[in-house]
Amino acid sequence: MSDAAAVLEAVEVDPARKCAATGSPERLTARRDAAHATIVRVGNVAIGGGAPVVIAGPCSVESREQMLAAAEGVKAAGATVLRGGAYKPRTSPYDFQGLGLEALLILREVSERTGLPVVSEIMSTEDIEVVSDHVEMLQVGARNMQNFALLRRLGKVRRPVLLKRNPAATVKEWLLAAEYILAGGNDQVVLCERGIRSYDPELRNTFDIGGMVLAKTMTHLPVIADPSHGTGKQSLIAAVSRAAVAVGADGLIIEVHPCPERALSDGAQSLDFAGFERVMKAIAEPLRKAAVPVAEGADMAKV
Repeated sequence: MSDAAAVLEAVEVDPARKCAATGSPERLTARRDAAHATIVRVGNVAIGGGAPVVIAGPCSVESREQMLAAAEGVKAAGATVLRGGAYKPRTSPYDFQGLGLEALLILREVSERTGLPVVSEIMSTEDIEVVSDHVEMLQVGARNMQNFALLRRLGKVRRPVLLKRNPAATVKEWLLAAEYILAGGNDQVVLCERGIRSYDPELRNTFDIGGMVLAKTMTHLPVIADPSHGTGKQSLIAAVSRAAVAVGADGLIIEVHPCPERALSDGAQSLDFAGFERVMKAIAEPLRKAAVPVAEGADMAKV
């Protein structure tokens, strides 16, 4: 085989080289047409192409009792996937960093008792094997969205991946991060909009609802919303969740804690069970009707 033929053959079988050769770096994530939609399966739950899926649970696994109570509470309200952090990337090295393997063992036990599949964050390539042994879905946090070594390894893993958008990333950069995973052979990727950094100190982040809708038009991958990180305020989560579902989000991921005021991480943006139930009711309610002009002389009692 000639050198030229060998290069052409490599391009045909190597998605990354083929993308470079065609000048279309988003080829694997790109939506071909309106009907092109990927369904990502997390245990017995399907994300994408249907009713929005709700993922809920505490930011961090703190104890067996806390996690079991959280799982039973969110399941009773309608959540179908459980979240819980075993390894927690924190801004300060002195903040709670998670329980590690102990947390993973707790998550496995709670999942088996409640029937809820679990998503949990990985922080490095070293975590992939041990976390994969205990949970159904691997989460790449915002800080690691462009950890390319991690993304490449996840392309070889047979586990669905939840890829969060970095608060400073453009939509295109977010999709290109997903491209690394798909190029490795793993097409089970869910994108998560969790807010971008802005100038407003009253919000932890600014939830980019326009960016989420744009991503939905550009990719066949499911796109979900994180109103907890997207706002940082308990009082805003229900409204932002409702807005995200209204514009087509494939799901929500919400922080819920049995006792938010005692949470070891993200208590200010975590809902209690009553607050989570209100969110679930809010996203099920019909949208308001648009106001219409009243004809002059109309009987207002009949309008």
